[in-house]
Amino acid sequence: MHEVGMHWDDLKTFLAVARAESLSGAGKRLKVDPATAGRRIARLEEEIGAALFAKSPQGYAPTEAGQRLQRHAEMAEQAILSAEEDIRGQSGLLSGQIRLGAPDGVANFLLPQVCSEIVQQNPDLEVQIVALPRLFNLTRREADLAITVSPPTAGRLTVQKVSDYKLHLAASRDYLRNAPPIETLGDLSGHRIVGYIQDMIFDKELDYLSELGVERVSLASNSAVVQFNWIRQGGGIGVMHDFALASVQGVRRVLADEISMTRTFYLVRHADDTRLERMNRFAEALCDGLRREIARLEAET
Repeated sequence: MHEVGMHWDDLKTFLAVARAESLSGAGKRLKVDPATAGRRIARLEEEIGAALFAKSPQGYAPTEAGQRLQRHAEMAEQAILSAEEDIRGQSGLLSGQIRLGAPDGVANFLLPQVCSEIVQQNPDLEVQIVALPRLFNLTRREADLAITVSPPTAGRLTVQKVSDYKLHLAASRDYLRNAPPIETLGDLSGHRIVGYIQDMIFDKELDYLSELGVERVSLASNSAVVQFNWIRQGGGIGVMHDFALASVQGVRRVLADEISMTRTFYLVRHADDTRLERMNRFAEALCDGLRREIARLEAET
């Protein structure tokens, strides 16, 4: 392997293709056209003298040689990131781009305030929030960090607990005014229920209604924010985060003395990123901010 002839742009493109499993996906991330990405891969393969990807209708899968190169390329990537961090970090402020993945509930009700404060204190920092109701693949670098409600059990990842949070049944006062009274859990059978689409629940910790024995959902979505808006607008009764309840008028908790749920947020990172002081400092600021925001909003509920 003639490593001395390798260009970092080619290695960076190689990593992007390996993670996206396509030239077009790599091109979008690197802001180059797929043809340019393809030429860089071809040049790298010619220098190495081996095919790096097996191409199929499903995409680009690294060959055995590609898998070996990926390990070395990721080490080179970490070295370059460390060098950039060392140079930029002389001011003591965070800079560069950090992409954070999160379920849409925490992304809508907690992260805007927390990340705004971090960027306000670090003007050269760019934070991207990817809000999707699904799990994130950090190995493919869909994000630099991710908030989850269950700790992952596979992959070269580090996991730290951020904070517990509370959830309760809730409904708008307008809905409750015109609906049958609710005095016990059994009374829910006579009400419209808001919840997740059962076969699209991406984490068992979100299966709130099964825990309560509720089988029929009248208004279902894979998005926590859609459910929040249905409840807010009088669509029915559903489980809501206490930190979201604090942001809306005219909605109150239902059976709060009988039913209360506790879940936990975790911060998940690439294991290699723990060597980067910049990422460590951002993670610390993020966790501290989330804990303060959850405590503040839950106190207002």
